[in-house]
Amino acid sequence: MADRTPTTLADLAHEVRSKNAGPFWVTMELFMRDANGYAIAADPSFLDERRIAELYGVDEDDIQMFRIPSLNVVKISFPRPVGQASLRDRDVHSGQHHVPLALLPVPDGALTVPSD
Repeated sequence: MADRTPTTLADLAHEVRSKNAGPFWVTMELFMRDANGYAIAADPSFLDERRIAELYGVDEDDIQMFRIPSLNVVKISFPRPVGQASLRDRDVHSGQHHVPLALLPVPDGALTVPSD
């Protein structure tokens, strides 16, 4: 039997993006396709400040998460590792920060849609 590629957050999302939120912050947004995808992305037992801290090497206490069910959106903000356009900044617009989040595998059990 061939290995199955795991489902990622990107597979369940209409769009996953990141952008700078001023010279010292990064914001990422998960625009989920539907309420089921949103329920997975918004579930704190799957995606929380601790998981973001692990993915991005930032302090868990500095992460801000906003769950917006009416839009099926999860928004995540945290301080940039270096100031925008500083000598060590390799992504001035923070346009590539979303990749680890987008590639985060979704647990198989989370994909099961409950029956009525």
